Amino acid sequence: MKTTILIYCQDQAGIISNVTGFIHSKGGNIIYLDQHVDKEANVFFMRLQSDFEKNILDIPQFKKEFEDTLGNKYNMEWSLHLDTTMPKMSIFVSKYNHCLYDLLSRYKSGELEVDIPFIVSNHDDLSDIAEQFDVPFYHIPVSTDNKAEAENEHLRLLKEYNVDFIVLARYMQIVSKRLIDVYPNKIINIHHSFLPAFAGAKPYHAAFERGVKIIGATSHYVTEALDAGPIIEQDVTTVSHAHTIKDFIAKGRDLEKIVLSRAVKLHVQRKTMVYNNKTVIFS
Repeated sequence: MKTTILIYCQDQAGIISNVTGFIHSKGGNIIYLDQHVDKEANVFFMRLQSDFEKNILDIPQFKKEFEDTLGNKYNMEWSLHLDTTMPKMSIFVSKYNHCLYDLLSRYKSGELEVDIPFIVSNHDDLSDIAEQFDVPFYHIPVSTDNKAEAENEHLRLLKEYNVDFIVLARYMQIVSKRLIDVYPNKIINIHHSFLPAFAGAKPYHAAFERGVKIIGATSHYVTEALDAGPIIEQDVTTVSHAHTIKDFIAKGRDLEKIVLSRAVKLHVQRKTMVYNNKTVIFS
């Protein structure tokens, strides 16, 4: 059995030696350790993977002893994750299909180690893609008049399928505080990197008119502040006067699906930690 432990707390002497000593005392072999100290905030972050292959780990007892021995001593925020547990990821989409196709292809090939219990959309345009990949599809229309009812249905499905996190694969609806509170730092979004300079329905057209030389994409966790949550992954590509608006859109969509998939992988691999609306991303 392999485990991943994520820790953050105020930086203090002896944290690493005490944590590694605890793992060793429980028969664990440490196979990865990375840590970071935010000097300005004096906050310590650590990601530690251990292999308990030769020992049967009593998880509840392990958690209790870790909390009593180290959690309380250092006032830690920490979590334990098992490699035997496949996270459940729900995908929310609207009409654009590029990010959905990319995620489902990586999922089917085994590159993305998740379970996808369902896809939900406010349109029915992409139901055939869900059928192609044998993933249940729920069409839940959203309007000003029924937004609360639609969200009730979202929450019902998420609870029924015991979903761990949500990916907005170009879901063109604003997620409310109600859903964010249920899934804090567990809703991943993708958008073009022109915000706020080129906001609106046609950002690539606006960027083309402005004559930009680079375009990009940003994936982030969703917060109440629209498109201003902790950034997980970003990338850019160059453009020039020789490119058309169609070229801008094609390049932008390529970046969007690549950046989103990278962000999802980082989340699934427990390599992200959020603090003060920023992320620590472990290698």
